[in-house]
Amino acid sequence: MFRILHDTKIDFIRLWKATTAVTLLFMVPGLALLAVKGYNYSIEFTGGTLIQVSFAKAPDAGELRSTLDKAGVHGAEIAQFGSDTSYVIRAQNPSDVAKQATGAESVANVIATALAERYGAKGATIVRSETVGPKVGGELRQKAMIAILISFFVTLAYLAYRFEWRFGVAAVIATAHDILGTLAFIKYLNLEVSLIVVGGVLTMIGYSLNDTIIIFDRVRENLRKKKKEPLYDLLNRSVNETLPRSVLTHTTTAATLVALTFLGGEVIRPFALVMLFGVVTGTFSSIYVASPLLLWIEQTWPREAGKKGGVGPRPAKESGSTRAAEPPVAATR
Repeated sequence: MFRILHDTKIDFIRLWKATTAVTLLFMVPGLALLAVKGYNYSIEFTGGTLIQVSFAKAPDAGELRSTLDKAGVHGAEIAQFGSDTSYVIRAQNPSDVAKQATGAESVANVIATALAERYGAKGATIVRSETVGPKVGGELRQKAMIAILISFFVTLAYLAYRFEWRFGVAAVIATAHDILGTLAFIKYLNLEVSLIVVGGVLTMIGYSLNDTIIIFDRVRENLRKKKKEPLYDLLNRSVNETLPRSVLTHTTTAATLVALTFLGGEVIRPFALVMLFGVVTGTFSSIYVASPLLLWIEQTWPREAGKKGGVGPRPAKESGSTRAAEPPVAATR
């Protein structure tokens, strides 16, 4: 049988200081930028009109915008969609959305008429048209947030049932780390937040949690087998034992997502990017967030001697040892 990374003895937890610094350097600026500028929401959440147009010849973007302005559609977002003859027009101006809600002529019809007059019936073909009212957009945004919150609380309930509280708290904080990191990632790339992106975030939560649970299952098994082994060493052992499985699983998943990113088209690309980041941050948090947190919790609130699976804190570092310091904890008892 083909095996990789078998019987490794990597000391993962000793890097907790460096990984914490990396996490803060990535998250804090992204979340601060998010607080200042917010997200770029799709028409599914704001209301508006989206039209995909295919032109016989590549149009001039300035001329296209001038045509829309003359038709009364102001402030529309115009962007290429793949080739230089395919464009997406987003009309999310609040005044246009409000007019549409009162029953006025739809923005889609206004845009279609203006394009036909300027480029001819065969010069501009409407490939796709979507219209969402402001009320529907608001409801979709509310339901998307509810879906994310429900998934998070279901995760909490599952962890409370599956593990004892020490494992559960560490896994929940690691999952929260992944959510915040993904929110920062979306802002850094300025991805348009649509239902597809929300679906990517929900999928990422499940994927990340699955990896953490696999490592914690191995930790729980080793706690029963090696009750006297220091938890520091036991955690490292458990991560190393699950490393071959993690590498194979995450590599194949990432390869598929890379293919979708470059070959899946504009519609599926945001989902693939969010999931690709989810693979990275989920692996990172399972090793460098959940495991050190479990160690810190165990040393801060140690188990009573003799309890099933109980282990004491790792002995003090021997002189001459090359291992780095453990995460800061309360004084051992």
